[in-house]
Amino acid sequence: MRRIRRGHVLIAALAAALCVPASGVSSAADNSMITKIGKGEGKLNLIAWEGYTQPQWVKPFTKATGCKVSAKYGGSSDEMVTLMRTGQYDAVSASGDASLRLILGKDVRGVDPKLVPDFKNFISALKSPSHNTVKGVHYGISLQWGPNTLLYNTKKVKPAPTSWGVLYSSKYKGKITVPDNAIQIADAALYLSKTKPGLGIKDPYELNSAQFKATVDLLKKQKPLVKKYWATAGDEIDLFKNGSATIGASWPYQTNTLIAAKAPVKDLIPKEGATGWADTWMISSKAKHPNCAMQWIKWVSTPKVQAQQAIYFGETPANTKACKIMDQLSKGSCAQYHANASSAYFNSIKFWKTPVKACGNGKNDCMDYTKWQQAWTDIKS
Repeated sequence: MRRIRRGHVLIAALAAALCVPASGVSSAADNSMITKIGKGEGKLNLIAWEGYTQPQWVKPFTKATGCKVSAKYGGSSDEMVTLMRTGQYDAVSASGDASLRLILGKDVRGVDPKLVPDFKNFISALKSPSHNTVKGVHYGISLQWGPNTLLYNTKKVKPAPTSWGVLYSSKYKGKITVPDNAIQIADAALYLSKTKPGLGIKDPYELNSAQFKATVDLLKKQKPLVKKYWATAGDEIDLFKNGSATIGASWPYQTNTLIAAKAPVKDLIPKEGATGWADTWMISSKAKHPNCAMQWIKWVSTPKVQAQQAIYFGETPANTKACKIMDQLSKGSCAQYHANASSAYFNSIKFWKTPVKACGNGKNDCMDYTKWQQAWTDIKS
């Protein structure tokens, strides 16, 4: 019950923070809960993170269901929210800093988890998380999760880094790259929460004006050091391949791709900890192919597909049955990607969420996401 109430509070806070009118939903939208799966429509249009719609699980899906998949990669949660609101896409792999915005905007439909047989095998933390379940309604089904990492070139960066501090150091000026995403402010806040405890930062997404100013000031000082703010995973991969960048904030997907290309790279979670993502497949309220979308969610929830995606992207599956298959596909990968880790590991990651005015301490003096977006634009200018 506590989780549901928290989600309800966040929805109310988001409504005020983002000023989204309830009447903004198109008359073509269908906000009813999906309680059954009908005949597939033959097509499926997805918005996904790069690496989430690979041929090894997309082709068998199409063969099994007749649903032909067209996917567009989103570079950020902001872009995914914008694209979903066009009505051109059926479903999105939304992270926690997008999912509540989509729920609030009535852009996604509720889903009966009983339609997904493998839902019962999910870790408990991802069955009804506050970022996709509000007032008992599941607005999508959880997928995968993982930490944001520090990526570096092992030949150019010595000694091996142990702290996020290297991204704010002039030592690698002109060779640093970080995501072009306002939620990146949370990474700097997490770093400051450990290195400047006097600021009193407890949650990197809940920052009062003084904490927010200190974080933004740090990022403004970082700006001259940055070679490029990357928009997609492919951008960062190219930067490391051509030597334009030697160190940066990243995802395990980039590390895996670069290692496969024989690039001299490694990644790590620095001593200050990490932010991260917990993604959800959500179906558009304007979906033209909702049955294929539900078939897709069922498909990617199965142990085999969860294992395939976890290994390919370098993340952790929601389905506990995927662990055994991961080790069959790649020995030791279950432990490598924490699929058998305790709940303590999950709880140690500061997962993306949409910043709102309501702070976790009962006050309403935190900077909402609109302020984060404005600050990020200012940081880069």
